[in-house]
Amino acid sequence: MKPELKPLFLERIKKLLPNDEDLNSFLEILKKPLIKSIRCNTLKISPEELKKRLESLGWKIKQLFKEYPEIMVVEGKYVDNKKDDSYVNNNHQSASDSEHRLVELEPGELGRSLEHILGYYYVQEIASMLPVLALRPEPGELVLDLAAAPGSKTTQLAAFMKNTGAIIANDINLKRLKILASNMERCGVLNAIITKKDGIVLCKRLKENGFLFDKILVDAPCSGEGTLRSSPVTYEMWNPKTIKILSRLQKALLASAIGILKPHGEIVYSTCTHAPEENEEVVNFVIKEFQDVKIESINLPIKYRSGITEWNGNNYNQEVKKSCRIYPQDNDTEGFFIAKFRRIK
Repeated sequence: MKPELKPLFLERIKKLLPNDEDLNSFLEILKKPLIKSIRCNTLKISPEELKKRLESLGWKIKQLFKEYPEIMVVEGKYVDNKKDDSYVNNNHQSASDSEHRLVELEPGELGRSLEHILGYYYVQEIASMLPVLALRPEPGELVLDLAAAPGSKTTQLAAFMKNTGAIIANDINLKRLKILASNMERCGVLNAIITKKDGIVLCKRLKENGFLFDKILVDAPCSGEGTLRSSPVTYEMWNPKTIKILSRLQKALLASAIGILKPHGEIVYSTCTHAPEENEEVVNFVIKEFQDVKIESINLPIKYRSGITEWNGNNYNQEVKKSCRIYPQDNDTEGFFIAKFRRIK
């Protein structure tokens, strides 16, 4: 049993989802476990070859998006009805329902496989993959991942860039940086430099030394309201005061990052929360304060909703609608928020 939502949080969600059916769908999806999703690490193996290898283990693999074959869902594994042993399909063909049945993977099985240890895939929630899909870094570019640990998006950036160009992967937490380094090594990332700095201080230093970036990802620290399905501790930690503190930090981080963006460069801001103070309010701040930065429309492969333009009596610029709200009930994912900006001069 998961904890009850705090009354004030529930009140805020009701404002965001005023339709009763929508609200009930949101509350129901929180009770369900996340689907098991992975991202093929194309630095080491093709999606086609990985799919064959995993199917040979008896795993049932589904590729959700034609444009992004690296995004996969592990729907379960086939076991022999007679022997109850894991089914190994050496010919990579579908198992017969009369001879085999589909069961869930064992806890930790995704992380114990040889393919995972070899870095052929990264266990990553689908919504978490979307910010990099929005940023779309190109081979040879200079990219900053301002809050990089534990490395899911850094390794995804490197795959997009085919291990060319350069990524500065920064975080302030040493423990998380160790995990980042481990994940980069496992995934064969060769084009990234790890730095340990406060994000605002790092951007200031880089600007002083003339470093400007083609692409920047600000996957900002947030209140984590979108992670209730995978992180029950969020129920207990949620606090409206924390939201206000984080909103100020997020604005400062994003403003600092904009200062080191090349002309015509792009920056993606993302959070795993639903709180408008951490999402649309931050986007509205950028639109208001930076005349040479424009918000861009985003095309994502899943259902998303437009950013809201009013919250608790505060009205936001209509351009904020170009940002994307991702609710868990819409795609059976976690919750996320994504906005993309371009420097126009």
